[in-house]
Amino acid sequence: MNTTNKKTKVAVIGLGNIGKAIVANLVKGNHPVILSSREIEKAKGLSDEIGTLATAEEIGQAIQDADIIIPAIYFDKIKEFLGQYASELKGKIIVDVSNPIAADGNGGFKKIIDKDVSAGESLLSLIPKDASLVKAFGTLGAGSLSGEAFAEPERKVLFYASDSTNSNKQIEELITDSGFKPFHIGGINQSIRIEVFGDLHEFGALGKTVTLEEAKNVLN
Repeated sequence: MNTTNKKTKVAVIGLGNIGKAIVANLVKGNHPVILSSREIEKAKGLSDEIGTLATAEEIGQAIQDADIIIPAIYFDKIKEFLGQYASELKGKIIVDVSNPIAADGNGGFKKIIDKDVSAGESLLSLIPKDASLVKAFGTLGAGSLSGEAFAEPERKVLFYASDSTNSNKQIEELITDSGFKPFHIGGINQSIRIEVFGDLHEFGALGKTVTLEEAKNVLN
């Protein structure tokens, strides 16, 4: 029996460092994935390189064919994306991987929205009413997302936040197939904790990848 046919259908929109890392990890975990980008030829080239578990489609078609949509694009572009594809995104699970930051001109980063607001919360009101939003896959930098996947002897944690527990099973399937251990920290109002500068982000107070036991100790 081909178990890949029963996997949650996921589309990754955008093929920057984070998008590529998510795609590569899913394929390594034997999870089919749809690739899409405004540069469709780039998506086709990458899917050919990865193999049969990756297919490339135009953005609108990719959204239509998938259950979970991961727009791996910059925060300031996501609002435009949500508006442009509002009808196609109805009923979908949308995963926000973004961090609302920009270069500060001094070799570091600065937050581009209010310090007390999260990207997840600011996007929540923009998604279609019958869609759901999950914050995930953005708690690590691209290097760790690639390099720490499928760690042995114990997998590292990927935190996620969601208001609707109906989507948790599918999200945890994706995180597990991506080579990490899922850890639900609560609703979207907890998103700020797993964004850059947050206490559970690699580039925040946590400062590193952690195992499940280490994560529990931090949260206790």
